[in-house]
Amino acid sequence: MATNIGMMDSAYFVGRNELLTWINNRLQLHLSRIEEAASGAVQCQMLDMTYPGVVPMHKVNFDAKTEYDMIQNYKVLQDVFNKLKIEKHIEVNKLVKGRPLDNLEFLQWLKRYCDSVNGGIMNENYNPVERRCKGGKERSSRGSQKISKSLQTNNMHNAGSGDIGHSKISGPRQAKIYGANSAQEVQALSKEITDLKLSVDLLEKERDFYFAKLRDIEILCQTPELENLPVRISGLLILIILHFSLFFFFWNDLFPVSLFAWIPKDPRN
Repeated sequence: MATNIGMMDSAYFVGRNELLTWINNRLQLHLSRIEEAASGAVQCQMLDMTYPGVVPMHKVNFDAKTEYDMIQNYKVLQDVFNKLKIEKHIEVNKLVKGRPLDNLEFLQWLKRYCDSVNGGIMNENYNPVERRCKGGKERSSRGSQKISKSLQTNNMHNAGSGDIGHSKISGPRQAKIYGANSAQEVQALSKEITDLKLSVDLLEKERDFYFAKLRDIEILCQTPELENLPVRISGLLILIILHFSLFFFFWNDLFPVSLFAWIPKDPRN
């Protein structure tokens, strides 16, 4: 059974149209793009068709739009993988972003795996539409039960507090407290977002720096001055350049000097 499939396997050469046809025919869906399967619900039902009864379809949300809801679907999928002892790492953070390539590769692997079970023969007694509807009804009924229980608890609490007397915190004052708490939460989240943006900017700057240095080294190795030098001397020179480049990178505000300005241009370019 194919669980670990190499990147050069024929499974990863299956095209988008073939994958979409495979999904639409088996699950009776009408997907037109690979990204529409990013929620993880399609993958859950494919395994539900392959192993009937293993996937708790009432936990699968086919209407998932937010990353939070999609992650819940992938948690269900991971639980199924654990039950079936499928050793496949799910890159949830990439899949929920809806990136076409990541979702394409995961669906290619899934098709290869499903085809390896029972020779890829489809269960004729499986009704995909009925399974989706049944799962949706169970999920909605359970959600309504939770809401009704919470409402009953709140009503009992409010009734009990009414018998004892008025609450110590009046309505306007309580609203102010809630408003203050929400303002603090917004401020904390804003600060966190700012810190994340700064981290991303720093990482992008560092990435561009190292890429530029690699390009500079490539140009340097192509110069006529280094063609006749021994390999050890050339390597030592490149290491020295890299160390000085790091120094100037972290102190570029104090030393705005281009270290590679002395490199002669290749007359052949």
